[in-house]
Amino acid sequence: MDEPQSDPKIRKRREDLTRFLRGEALAQGFDVCRVTLPDSIPEAPGRLAAFVEAGRHGTMAWMEETLERRGDPRVLWSDVRSIVMFGMNYGPDADPRLLQAEPDKAAISVYARNRDYHDVIKGRLKEIATRFAARAGADVKVFVDTAPVMEKPLAAAAGLGWQGKHTNLVSRDFGSWLFLGSLFTTEDLEIDQPERDHCGSCRACLDACPTDAFPAPYQIDARRCISYLTIEHKGRIDPQLRPAFGNRIYGCDDCLAACPWNKFAASAREMKLKARDDLKAPEIAFFLTLDDADFRTYFSGSPVKRIGRDRFVRNVLIAAGNSRSVKLAPACEALLDDTSADVRGMAVWALSRLLPSLDFLALRTARMGQEPDETVRLEWMMES
Repeated sequence: MDEPQSDPKIRKRREDLTRFLRGEALAQGFDVCRVTLPDSIPEAPGRLAAFVEAGRHGTMAWMEETLERRGDPRVLWSDVRSIVMFGMNYGPDADPRLLQAEPDKAAISVYARNRDYHDVIKGRLKEIATRFAARAGADVKVFVDTAPVMEKPLAAAAGLGWQGKHTNLVSRDFGSWLFLGSLFTTEDLEIDQPERDHCGSCRACLDACPTDAFPAPYQIDARRCISYLTIEHKGRIDPQLRPAFGNRIYGCDDCLAACPWNKFAASAREMKLKARDDLKAPEIAFFLTLDDADFRTYFSGSPVKRIGRDRFVRNVLIAAGNSRSVKLAPACEALLDDTSADVRGMAVWALSRLLPSLDFLALRTARMGQEPDETVRLEWMMES
C-alpha cells in the first residue's frame, strides 16, 4: 500500500524532484517549467470533438483519427501521474506585421525563420528526461507537437499562460511567443495552479485576422486560417481568400502579434530560434526560381521543408499576384510549364493580377487548350 500523500518524506521527495526538473529546464534553455495532472483538462475533449464535428479541422484527418487519445492524456499513456509542461520563448526582434508594407518581400512565420523547433526542443527534453528518470527511478515519455497531446490546454492548466480568444497560449511574461513541450511521468510531482484568463474585453487578435478565421472568441475555423492553408492544406486554395494572404507564404502571425500582452515579451535567447538574416525579408522573386533540389538545400533543417517545394511555390505565387509587381510576371509565366498542377494553377492566378487584361487574355487563348489538368483549366476560365 502507498504511503499517505501527507507523509513528510513523500512531500519532500516531490518537492526535490520538481525543483530538480525546473533547474534542468533552465539549464537546457527553457524559460518556464510547470506541472499539472493528467485529468486537469476535463473540458478539452468536448471542445475538440465539437471542433472536429463542425469540420473546422479542414483536411487534418489525423485530428479525427486521434480524437480519443488527444482528448485524455491517460488514454495516450494510462500510467501517467504527472505532466510537466515546458515553454521556450521564440519572440521576434520586431513586429512581424511590418513586413506587410513590403509586398515584393515574402513573409514567413516567426517560428519558421530558423531551425525546426521540434528538433531543438525534443533534443533538450530527452536530455532532461534521461537525467530525471535516473534520479527518480520513474518512467518518462516526452512529446513535442507531433504526438496526440493537447499541449495548449495542458500548458494553461499548468499555469504557463491561458488560451486567448485566438485559441493560442498567452503568457504574462512572454506574450504569444512560447514553444511548448511536455514530459509525462509515472512520478508524483508538485502541482502548479492554472493561470486565469486575462483577455478581458480585448478582441485585438480577432480583429487582426486577415481572413476572419474566428467564428467567435475562443473558436477558430482552420479552413479560413492562413497558417493552415499555407502549411497543412494541399491543393487549390479558395480564390476568395487569396487576396487576403498578402505576402504571407508560410504561416501567419497577425493574431499573435496583435496581442497587447506582447509588450512584456522579449526576443528569443536561443540562437537556433532567432531568425536567419536571409529569412527576415526574403525576395519573392528568388523563391519563384526554386526547383525541388534548390528548395531542399535552402530550407535544410527548417520546418518550411516539410511542406515540399510544390506547396511552397504555390504559396509564393499567391504572394506574387498580391504584390501587383509586373517585374514578377516573367518568373510566374515560366511556372506555367511546371510539373505540378498546383503550381501551374497559381501561376495562372498570379498572372491574372500582374498582366494587363489584354495581355492576359492573349496568353489565356494561347495556353488554355494545352492544359491537361481540369483544375488548372478552371483557373484559366475563372480569370478570363
